[in-house]
Amino acid sequence: MTGPHAQRIALLGGSYDPVHLGHVALGAHFALLLQVDHLRVVPAGLPWQKSTLKATPEQRAEMVTLAFAGQPFPVVVDLQEIERSALGQPTYTIDTLRAVRAELGPQASITFLMGADQLQRLDTWHQWHALFDHAHICVAARPGFSIDGAGLPAAVAEAFSSRLGTPDNIRNTPHGLTYLAQDFAVDISATQIRAALQRGEQANSLIPPLVLDYIEQHNLYRS
Repeated sequence: MTGPHAQRIALLGGSYDPVHLGHVALGAHFALLLQVDHLRVVPAGLPWQKSTLKATPEQRAEMVTLAFAGQPFPVVVDLQEIERSALGQPTYTIDTLRAVRAELGPQASITFLMGADQLQRLDTWHQWHALFDHAHICVAARPGFSIDGAGLPAAVAEAFSSRLGTPDNIRNTPHGLTYLAQDFAVDISATQIRAALQRGEQANSLIPPLVLDYIEQHNLYRS
């Protein structure tokens, strides 16, 4: 068990191309549930499973900062993956978690946040089993999603279900547990947002206002 003064942080990674209200809602849900000292938002540098990103790393980081402004908990925008990509290195979550664990020490409660779509592909992630050695994994499930349902690889379902814990367990242990937030109602896709913006459609209900202003000012996603 961690001591009474051990840090609690949650990490929310992503390409954020662009950041949207689903990201903000997911981060806020778990930041409050887990009573974290801060939410650390980590824009990807060169995510090895994605094609070329539309916005630059600097633009994506600036949009993240705007999106999470004014939250009722501290937010840190962590640029380590972008800095690694500037050296030509791919972005692997395991490297990020190792770095954060080394920074915060063995007692800190570190939780990595993801959506159900990411959990369904977890077995394709670099050294995915090792993620549990450095962090808890909390997942926001879309309505109707279940661990044993169709679409979740058997190895991932087994690893996830065998480690299930409560929010209190996660708050008070360093790593290794999982939690599923059932029927998370937000289902927004950055791909659908980019397509709508390219068509010249409004995306006010999907993107924080400050981010939408930034997109318009920089003429992003129009072509």
